Amino acid sequence: MPETELSAPTGGTVAGAVLPIVRRRHWGRWISAVMILALLAGLGLLLARAKIAYDQVPAFLWYRVMLTGLLNTVVLAVVAQAVAIVLGVVVALLRRSANPVARVVAAVYVWLFRGLPVLLQILIWFNLALVFEFVSIPLPFGGYLVHEPTNVLVSAFVAALLGLALNESAYMAEIVRAGLGSVDAGQVEAAKAIGMTPAAALRRVVLPQAMRVIIPPTGNDFINMLKGTSMASVIGVTELIHAANNISSNNLLVMETLLAAAIWYMVVVTVASVGQHYLERAFGADARTGAWSRVGRALRAVPLRRA
Repeated sequence: MPETELSAPTGGTVAGAVLPIVRRRHWGRWISAVMILALLAGLGLLLARAKIAYDQVPAFLWYRVMLTGLLNTVVLAVVAQAVAIVLGVVVALLRRSANPVARVVAAVYVWLFRGLPVLLQILIWFNLALVFEFVSIPLPFGGYLVHEPTNVLVSAFVAALLGLALNESAYMAEIVRAGLGSVDAGQVEAAKAIGMTPAAALRRVVLPQAMRVIIPPTGNDFINMLKGTSMASVIGVTELIHAANNISSNNLLVMETLLAAAIWYMVVVTVASVGQHYLERAFGADARTGAWSRVGRALRAVPLRRA
């Protein structure tokens, strides 16, 4: 690198001398980088020497039972998250209600389902037949709308779905409540002043702005949901972990099948992370460039109520 010449300030002890610019040496960065690379190299060497048949792993990715587990994992996570979002919005609105009974019921709901471990909730739903032998919905004039054995209605998949969705709904309620609370109350008052109903103000003014706060933790929770479906293997649901165990029980290649499951987990989590990134960027761009104009157009589009 050629030296850059710089004249010393007038009146200095080396006035008129040519001073080279010397780049500062960051020895700490170099030492820490070398240490990290050495640790990674050591880890890679250990994995290379491990008694793992890496060449068998790609074949396990495409086993029918593994693909079935992948499908069940994605379906269970998507459906459970969708149910949790709907329930979470309802519970969050109840917690913001002027009705004290509704607020208490919503608070107890969050306290209960957020306090119990997910695995415990799954096991409770799976063993519900020990408490209620039948699930019955009677009709007003006799007979039943539904009258089926609990074991038939609450299968292993349904039990896992209920456990995951209800637990997640308690967290979603708090996420939605925080997002709604982040919107300035003056905007709601302005929407009401021009004749918007509370439902219209929520849908057209509050939610578009609250989504900036709601989306990031919701995306993180969905990623946790994808991994949390592994707990369904305890009650026999064929998801990725259960599929890996089924394969390894036949060929005794435990680590190889678990690595195949790990690869599929990383694939679905990466896809979910990319989707979350673009969703956040879309709402962030709206917030920076067009959110206020969009809200203004929504307010102007509502006709005023006559007194």
